[in-house]
Amino acid sequence: MSEVLHKTKAVVLRTVKYGETSLIVAAYTELYGLQSYIVQGVRTSSKKGAGKANYFQPGAILELVVYHHDLKNLQRIKEFRWSYLYEELFSDVVKNSVLLYMMELLQKCVKQPENNPDLFYFVEDALMQLDKASPAVTANFPLYFALHLTDFFGFQMNTENAKEGSVFDLQEGNFIHHYPQHVNYLEGESAQLISELLKAMQPNELTEIPMNYLQRRKLLEAMEVYYMYHMPEFTKMKTLQVLQQIMEP
Repeated sequence: MSEVLHKTKAVVLRTVKYGETSLIVAAYTELYGLQSYIVQGVRTSSKKGAGKANYFQPGAILELVVYHHDLKNLQRIKEFRWSYLYEELFSDVVKNSVLLYMMELLQKCVKQPENNPDLFYFVEDALMQLDKASPAVTANFPLYFALHLTDFFGFQMNTENAKEGSVFDLQEGNFIHHYPQHVNYLEGESAQLISELLKAMQPNELTEIPMNYLQRRKLLEAMEVYYMYHMPEFTKMKTLQVLQQIMEP
């Protein structure tokens, strides 16, 4: 099968320098899911290459024209341009920290190049919403993203028994009315906050869920434990500690 040119949107997940002037870019694409691309000649000081590496920052939403071959692990990009130009995501320290957390979480979940347009559209919309988000929404955004991302991998949390006084079992992924036989659960205020966050279908609804720094920290750490239970080979998040430090009051 020969390489065929296709247009696709993509979200950049990770970029690694390759050789003197090139990049290897991991991206989540609208058409092909997770893909790796070699981008040549973008790390030069020449007039032709100047500034082009900026297109491949983590979280960038691009429109690509790509050569695609199903049997190749490393694809090539013919053309690239912005699909959406951020106003704040690359320059605002807090929002950029949230973005990097989101990209790391997505990388840890997506391992195969399977096509899932709905997941792409969810990530694309989340990034655009974060770019425009108020400080109150931004503060809760990592939790919103982590909670709703589970829907695409089949381990979403079950809120059927979420009543006052119930306990959320991180191992089983549901609310129960007794303490489990292990220590990984949320109770009281923390369990109630998880229930409220899961009801938020749009990021702007996060303003109605007031939380302080310590509550967010506890829930983000609980989400990491939850993913470790339910996502094979999931390891600790490198961006979580950075995110918590930056968002500390």
